[in-house]
Amino acid sequence: MLFRGAVSGTWFRRGRPRPRPHPPRAGAAPPAPPSGRTADPAGIPGTLFPVSPRENPFGQVLVALVTPFTADGEVDWPGVEQHIDDCITAGADGIVVTGTTGETSTLTDPEKLRLVEVGKSVAAGRAKIITGGGSNETAHAIHLYKQSEKAGADGVMIVTPYYNKPTQAGVLTHFRMIADATDLPVLLYDIPGRTGIPITYETIVRASHHPNILGVKDAKGDFAEVSRVLNNTDLLYFSGDDTNVLPHLSIGATGLIGVTANITSAPYRTIVDAVNRGDLATATAEHKRLEPLVRAVMTHVPGTVAAKYILHGLGRIGSPRVRLPLVGPEDTEAYAIETSLEAVKDVPGADFSNFRPDRNAAAGGALPKVPGTTR
Repeated sequence: MLFRGAVSGTWFRRGRPRPRPHPPRAGAAPPAPPSGRTADPAGIPGTLFPVSPRENPFGQVLVALVTPFTADGEVDWPGVEQHIDDCITAGADGIVVTGTTGETSTLTDPEKLRLVEVGKSVAAGRAKIITGGGSNETAHAIHLYKQSEKAGADGVMIVTPYYNKPTQAGVLTHFRMIADATDLPVLLYDIPGRTGIPITYETIVRASHHPNILGVKDAKGDFAEVSRVLNNTDLLYFSGDDTNVLPHLSIGATGLIGVTANITSAPYRTIVDAVNRGDLATATAEHKRLEPLVRAVMTHVPGTVAAKYILHGLGRIGSPRVRLPLVGPEDTEAYAIETSLEAVKDVPGADFSNFRPDRNAAAGGALPKVPGTTR
């Protein structure tokens, strides 16, 4: 557990102090960087490039897991177990449960905690189980992540507070307080298209000084900023946009957290392994083969909806049902997904020769018996 001195601002972990520099006051000159470091143009100390690689406790090929439901919208627990096992067997070494793709907004807290427990049981040490989602209420997020740690999570992913649109000072405080409350490694999730606000470069760098904040899932797609952060911190970066996995990896990202990986994680394993050994040609070839599948999953309807529609058509989950306000694809959207899938060729783990989509089963959305607890 971490504690901060009320006056000194020093962070303590198991009796060992870790000083954290205070941000400069308005108008004050930035502090001199420590020996061996250089000051970033924004006035924030940062390490010289290249930084030393930090230990990665998350894995590299992470699946942003869908939560299989029954036709009436309840969690299909046997289906969850089977799907997690399928993803790990295909090459994933990390599973993110209760994230955006897992429909965190309509899950109850007990469902979220059980997903962590089931994930740990099924993974049995083969993959890390990261709990996503969080809350835009700091107190609720702290409570949920504490419970997730007790349930066995290997890490937590904190999304930027959404809807209430705090200032960057509020965002940073939210991140720090949650990271204080757990001994688990933390990923920050930067997805302004859903939250309404970005995590700015300055906030990311300041957050990087917290000993538990180890990485960022980036769905912002600002590659210049990613490069700048990688140059000036030792944070791990994970691509959070399926279309940009290889571009992210090519500039130094550690891995990915992907929606399309629900269909098959095998090609992402190939891409990551190829990048790790410096084989850009193999990584690029696999990236090109994946493009139609990524397009099918990510461009016509929300990724959760498309992934479930495709998985059900492949016979991999029992129902394509999503919870309201999400609904299954309408006919024109289903046709667009199916047309994109026709171009998928020679992608490991993605054989569509027996694909049997069911538009009627996917139609509409479900109201679960118990409403979700995400605020």
